[in-house]
Amino acid sequence: MAYEAKTTKTKASVTEFIAKIPREETRRDCTALVKMMKRITGEPAAMWGPSIVGFGVYSYVYASGHSGDWPLAAFSPRKQDLTLYVMQGFAGAPALVKKLGKIRTGKVCLYLKSLADVDQVALEELITRSVAYMRERYPVLPAKRAPAKPKKSAAKKAAKKRV
Repeated sequence: MAYEAKTTKTKASVTEFIAKIPREETRRDCTALVKMMKRITGEPAAMWGPSIVGFGVYSYVYASGHSGDWPLAAFSPRKQDLTLYVMQGFAGAPALVKKLGKIRTGKVCLYLKSLADVDQVALEELITRSVAYMRERYPVLPAKRAPAKPKKSAAKKAAKKRV
């Protein structure tokens, strides 16, 4: 059974998504993150699933054969926190993480209550490093080719000639 990614890029409007966020402070933070991540990645914002705003894309393939696409940089305004996806993780930048201020981290998630709580220069540097790392690790591959059309078998060709 093939794995189907649950979260994929959609055609939904990022602007409309942000406009529907109830808290004004969170809307402002999301607008600022859109500007920051667009500047860092050079890519436009796009919705990934119903609640993730992503920038750019990289394609991955695991040893298991599972593959998929994910944004180079992304964030999601969750109920409790703003969640930023820092795909490189945090192990390589402990001083930078410490400099950020009031945050929590997971494997690749950075949780914060408000952009006002964090050092903006450190945040931008962390995202910039992560994007550079991901671009180096997952270089852009040629566009996926459409599968070749199956060739008609000799038996089917012969059957058509008889009719």
